Parts: sequence; C-alpha cells; structure tokens
Amino acid sequence: MSGFRDEPLFEWFLILGVLLALFMAWGIGANDVANAMGTSVGSGALTFRRAIIIAAIFEFAGAVLVGAHVTGTVKEGIIDPTNFDADPMKFVYGMLSALLAAALWLAIATYYSLPVSTTHSIVGAVMGFGLVALGTSGIEWPVVQKIVLSWLVSPVLGALIAILVFLIIKKTVLEKPDPVEAARKGAPWFVFATVVIIAFSVLYKGLKNLKLDLPFALALPYTIAIGLFVAGVVHLVLVRRRRKGEVDPDVRRMSPVSLREKHLQVETVFGWLQIFTAISVAFAHGANDVANAVGPLAGIVTVAREGTVVAKAAVPFWVLVLGGVGIVIGLATYGYRVIRTIGEKITELTPTRGYAAEIAAAITILAFSRVGIPISTTHTLVGAVIGVGLARGIPALDLKVVGRIFLSWAATLPIAAMTAGFFYFILVRVMG
Repeated sequence: MSGFRDEPLFEWFLILGVLLALFMAWGIGANDVANAMGTSVGSGALTFRRAIIIAAIFEFAGAVLVGAHVTGTVKEGIIDPTNFDADPMKFVYGMLSALLAAALWLAIATYYSLPVSTTHSIVGAVMGFGLVALGTSGIEWPVVQKIVLSWLVSPVLGALIAILVFLIIKKTVLEKPDPVEAARKGAPWFVFATVVIIAFSVLYKGLKNLKLDLPFALALPYTIAIGLFVAGVVHLVLVRRRRKGEVDPDVRRMSPVSLREKHLQVETVFGWLQIFTAISVAFAHGANDVANAVGPLAGIVTVAREGTVVAKAAVPFWVLVLGGVGIVIGLATYGYRVIRTIGEKITELTPTRGYAAEIAAAITILAFSRVGIPISTTHTLVGAVIGVGLARGIPALDLKVVGRIFLSWAATLPIAAMTAGFFYFILVRVMG
C-alpha cells in the first residue's frame, strides 16, 4: 500500500478525523476547561460569562503557541507509529478509534458532572488500540510509566503547593490585625509571583511556533522585569485608592462584625488576583491539553501528507487552531455541569482559597508541560482544591463527592482502553 493519500476514502477519513478531533476538543472544553475555571466561578471571582471570555482568549493562545510541545508525546510517545509502516491505514483506524472512545467517555462523564482526566482518556484509548493492533510489545511502557507517575505526583504536588500558598495568605493577611491593609501591601507580591510563573513558562522556550524561545539566561531577567512592572502598576493603583478612600479604624476597637467586613474586603482584593491566576491556568491548560484532542489527528494528517507513517513530524498550525476552537466551544455550551462540582461541591471556595488552588495548579501544570509530559489538569486542580480544603480540616471537604471523583478517575483508563480497542477491531474488520 502506497499510503493513505492513494486510498479512495482518503477525504472521508480525513473529514471524520477532523470531526472526531472537534468532538474530543469539545469534551475537553466541557470537562477539563470547566474544572479549570470552576474555582474562579465557584468563589465568585468570575461570572460564567467572563470565565468563557478568559478561556476563549488564553486557552486558544496556550494551545496555538505552546501546544506543540506535548502533542508529540501523545502522538508518538505511547506507541511507535513506525510499527504501522506496512499498513498505514491501520494507524489511521487506531487514531480514529482513540478519538471516538475518549470523546464518548468525556461526554458521559460531563453529563454526570464528573471531572475526569482527558489525559487519562486519550492515553488509555491509544493504549487500547495499540494492544489490539500490536500486542503488549507494541506499547512504549517506559513512556507510559513516566506519564502514569505524573498522574500520581501531580495531584499530591498540587495539594501541597495549594496548602502552602493558602497558609502564607492566612499568616500574612487573614490573621493580621488589619487584614485589609495587609492585603494591600501583599497584593503586589502575589501579583508578581503569578506573572512570573506564566511569563517564564512562555518566554523560556515557550513560543516555539513563533520562533521565540529564549534561553534561561535571557528568559529569567525578562520575566522578572515583566513581573515587577505589573506588580508596580498594581501597587500604584492600590495606593491611589487608599488616598481617595478609606482610613481604617483602630482594629483594637473593631467589633466582630466589622472584622468580618474587613475579611470580605480582603476577599474582594483576592478576587482580582484570582483573575490573574485564571488567566494562568487557562493558558497552561491550553498548552498542555490541546494534545489530547489534536495528537491523534496530527498522526492522521501526517499519514495523509507523507503517504506513510512518520515517526517525527511538525504539528500543522491549523490542527492546533482546531483544537483551541473546539475547547472554547465545549466550555461555553456544556461546561457549567463540571464547574458546579469543582466550584461548589468539593469544598467551600472563597477568592483566597481559589487563588491558592489555581496558582498551585498553574505551577504544576506548566512545569510538566514544559518538559513535554501530558499530565492531568483535572487531577492537579482537584488535588489543589482538596489541599485548600484540608488546610481548614477534613470536615471542610465533602468526602462523598471526593469519593465519586476518585472512582471516576479509576474507571477512565480501562473504559477508554477497552472502548478504543473495540472500535479499532470493528473498523479493521469492516474496512478489511
């Protein structure tokens, strides 16, 4: 066989691949992006409409500018595409099966308001068809082991960082005699930390598709400069507002009611900070999870373009764009179901707690994305939300909801693998 290009059904398979990639991207938007935005919506820092706007801009930017880093891992790392050199069409059937299986599971989980891992879904699906097509020897087990290890590490790391961030906020702001004044003084530093995290991730060999990938020695000072500039602007705004407004009464004469009002003002300050973290999480998620939708499609396109299976090939720009668009549509049309679970049902969220969870998730996701390991945004963020809950004690968590989420996580990999294997078997039988 000379390749996919010469097959009479070439155009139909390519169209089917595009549609399934869109379906998968829609599922990612409805489930994964929804849980990424859930903390901001649940804490009241963002309305659902504003969350959609932020996601539309920064998920798309992360997918297009940084997404190619991890797309190669999903497309080429789990199975070796060259195993299909003798029959490239079987590779195409496998990628189509993986997309369909993963997308169906995401749709079902979203219907039941369960935040499941899209990374689990697509990795399990690729493994499933790989096992049917090639047997156990066809799976790149060292790569799979590294990815599975990241699934275990990411929620724990997200939880630990979230606990640390929240305790810092509690110690430096919430427990101060005048928490509002402490929040005003601390806000520029929290802004600085947030901006540095996202800016460094972008500048340090992040904008590969735009040929702007700076070495560490240049990326670090630029990142610090950007962080200082934004933090300085925030500081000037807060100083100006203080001069206009409110001279705080002596806190020693504060009644309990007035102290609660002070804490509400602090939450308002952190509500603005949470918008920064929502931007960071959205960009990080677009960079990391677009691979789950377009990785298999990129494999199909490579076969179509080259007429054979190629181990290494550039991801077409339009494929990344397709993934970014599908993700945003999914959030806008069906994301509210998972947003409720993350933002309201695991633990009570306020802007301070939501900020701690989001910044912890952003640090973890971007670190793994930078080294090309596709981790679960769901695991990371849910771990971070559980972390801020644990910082207040186990009774602050709804353990029934947490248990349901853990069960859905355990079911994702085997269900996706078995479903993809079944679809692949049927396709090969039908198409000969």
